[in-house]
Formats: sequence, structure tokens, C-alpha cells
Amino acid sequence: MSFKNVRLWIATAAVIVAAGASSAAFAQNIAVVNGKPIPKERVDALVAELVRQGQTDSPQLQAAVREELVNREIMMQEAEKEGIPNQPGVKAQMVLAQQSVAIRQLIANYMKTNAPTDAELKAKYDEAIKQVQGKEYHLHHILVDNEQQAKDIIAKLKAGGNFDDLAKQYSKDTGSAAHGGDLDWANLQSYVPEFGAAAAKLQKGQITDEPVKTQYGWHIIRLDDTRPVKVPAFEDVKPQIAQQLQQEKLQAYEQSLRAKAKIQ
Repeated sequence: MSFKNVRLWIATAAVIVAAGASSAAFAQNIAVVNGKPIPKERVDALVAELVRQGQTDSPQLQAAVREELVNREIMMQEAEKEGIPNQPGVKAQMVLAQQSVAIRQLIANYMKTNAPTDAELKAKYDEAIKQVQGKEYHLHHILVDNEQQAKDIIAKLKAGGNFDDLAKQYSKDTGSAAHGGDLDWANLQSYVPEFGAAAAKLQKGQITDEPVKTQYGWHIIRLDDTRPVKVPAFEDVKPQIAQQLQQEKLQAYEQSLRAKAKIQ
């Protein structure tokens, strides 16, 4: 929502009297448009949403929101005069919009009362690190379309050719070719099985003697180094674990509600 070029709206005592509103009513409403009050709660709700989107609460924002809500009320009253809210398609959209707001609050309420505990987060972390095993491999590769070309490149390497230069010249893996075929550190499970199996047989500094065929083409692989898998500290990944657990809890909540629902 944009509030550019918004004229500040200021309710005066004269307007209140003309609208027939009492001072007590005005304290609860930000305006009365054609006899219909606009409650302050709408301002608070819209300001809160804009703040969540990154805007700063300020007198200027408050004034702009008041102006926007007055304009909305004027337009809504005109739409009601034309019977627009009663049109079938519009009614359906309004129902969906109401559902979205209510469901969003339902989820917020649930997550507030079912936030993951530190014990749950630590248990999830411990479970995850148990599955982290083995080593990470720092690999380079050259990917080409056919076996013969791969063999020709291996021959050039054995004759003293520079792997990085040949990768830049011939590899069709554009993501790594620009960096001399560098695949950075990764565990072998990150690769397709044929590639990982071939890399696992290499010693540090060794290049595959024969091309390795995968669904992507033919590879020449070089192993630069290995290291134990580095396990991140709990505090470093705690936010990600919390997000994952929140999603799991929410999914379980939705499934439980559906299981209890009578669907015909």
C-alpha cells in the first residue's frame, strides 16, 4: 500500500458535531463518514501490518493511515450503493479474504502457545548431528558430452596439461568451469551415485584414469582434499531448527484438525 502524496486528514470539533458524534465516540473512532464511524482499531491494525512490512510507526504514518481508511470508507459506501458486495463473485472473494485473516490469526495463536522449547530444539539438533558422518570432499571436474573427448582430455592431463585451464576451455558445467571445475567442499551423497562412487576411490591429488559416465555426460574428476564433516554449533543453527520444528508442529496441527473433521 502506498501513501505517497497523501493529504493529512485532521478531524476538528466542528466535523464531529456535524456528524452527530459525541466526544466519547470520537475517542474510539478516527472519523465518521456519512454517519458511519471508522473505529480506531482499524488504524492500529493497518499500522501494525505496515510496521511488520518494514515501515516505521510515526505521526506521519498514522496520519496517512487515517487518510487511507477515510478514502476506503468513502469508496466502500459507494460500492455498497451499487450493490457490489452482493455480487456472487465479489461475495466469494470477500469470504476468502475473511478466511485468510482468521486462519492467519489461528496459526499465530497456535504457534504462540506451541513454540518449540529449548529441550525440543536440542533434541532435534542431536538427532541431526547423528546423521552427519564421514568426510567432505573438495573436488574439481570437467564435464563433456562424449567419452572420446573425455579420454582426450585425460591424455592431455597425463601429458602435463593444466586441469583448471582445460576445465575452463572444455567443461560444459558452466557453474564450475569458470572456476577451473571447482566443486568446493561437499559430501559424496550430494552427487549422483556414479560420480560419488568414482570420487570415493581417489587419493588426494589423483585424477580419474577413465571417464565417469552419469546422466549429465562424461566427467574427469580430481580430488584435492578431504576433511571430517564439520558439525555446526547448536547456537549457530538454532533459528533454522526452530523454523523447521514450527513447520512440523503446524503440519501436525493441521493434520489433527482434518482427521477430526467430517468431510462428505
